[in-house]
Amino acid sequence: MRRRSLLALALSLGSVLAAGQAIAQSAPSPQWSVRDMPSQQGRTFLVTGGTSGMGYEDAKALAAAGGTVIIAARNPERGREAIEQIRQDVPEAQVRFATLDLSDLASVRALSTQLKASLPRLDGLINNAAIMAPPQRGVSADGLELQFATNYAGHFLLTAELLPLLRKSSAARVVTVSSIAVHQGRIDFEDLQSGKAYQAFPAYAQSKLACLMFALELQRRSQAGHWGITSLAAHPGVAVTELVARGPGLESDQGRQWSANRAHFQSAAQGAVPTLYAMTSPQAQGGAYYGPTGPREIAGPLGLASVPAAAGDTAAAARLWTVSEQLTGARFPDAGAAATPAGR
Repeated sequence: MRRRSLLALALSLGSVLAAGQAIAQSAPSPQWSVRDMPSQQGRTFLVTGGTSGMGYEDAKALAAAGGTVIIAARNPERGREAIEQIRQDVPEAQVRFATLDLSDLASVRALSTQLKASLPRLDGLINNAAIMAPPQRGVSADGLELQFATNYAGHFLLTAELLPLLRKSSAARVVTVSSIAVHQGRIDFEDLQSGKAYQAFPAYAQSKLACLMFALELQRRSQAGHWGITSLAAHPGVAVTELVARGPGLESDQGRQWSANRAHFQSAAQGAVPTLYAMTSPQAQGGAYYGPTGPREIAGPLGLASVPAAAGDTAAAARLWTVSEQLTGARFPDAGAAATPAGR
């Protein structure tokens, strides 16, 4: 199967989206914007991949609303630059950088250990960082396919490791960023690491489908186990970020088509709106999936995103959860474990 271009990938979603089912939730106001965010004073957030793109916009908006923000990413120099820029726009911003390489499970554990030793609690986790469609198959430090490791497995472990801090919050939320590519995705349990036949976009779509399945399964398990965590998912549509340049490349066929059509896509700030709504709005609901509602969900006003049937397969989600625990060594609480009250 030949690789699809980014534009073709986006435009081919129409018929699939028509068949997808939006979660039975109350739709948000399509006019909602960062100006409607309530104060986040006294709340602490971790944003992965916050040095650029939507993660940067998430971090800036949360800091502007009074929150304390930790940007977790690989490059300290880019982290310093991001923080300087945020403080230029938001002089009173409480923001700092923490080193995190999601493709290295040891790095995930190291950051989690640092945070558990330094924070009284964590109120919000945005699982945002991602790579998209590198032409050649990469392998993580732990032997996982690089997109699966960075986009999904690292976030799975990070959430498990930070769950004790999240459970100390009175209203903790975990927002996991997915993609319209989920409608092209399938979980290949026989070749999760794309070792038999690597195809860049199918591997990306699988990783993002895994992210959405994780967000929904986390909400189910939190409810069943009384963990006190609200899990939500969001996607940006197609946003103008560095994903293409750092993935297939701007000189690739996909990159050239993307560049030619970028005027029709969302800005990074627009792309961040569904995530920020999920993280901060009192009306956001656990287990919901938010995104733009324009044609094919590429851009447009905020609303409920379409959930493909594969993401709603609870048996597959439970299987993926078990496999992910085995691959990462992550351990979540037992189903009957009670939540720790805030401040304890």
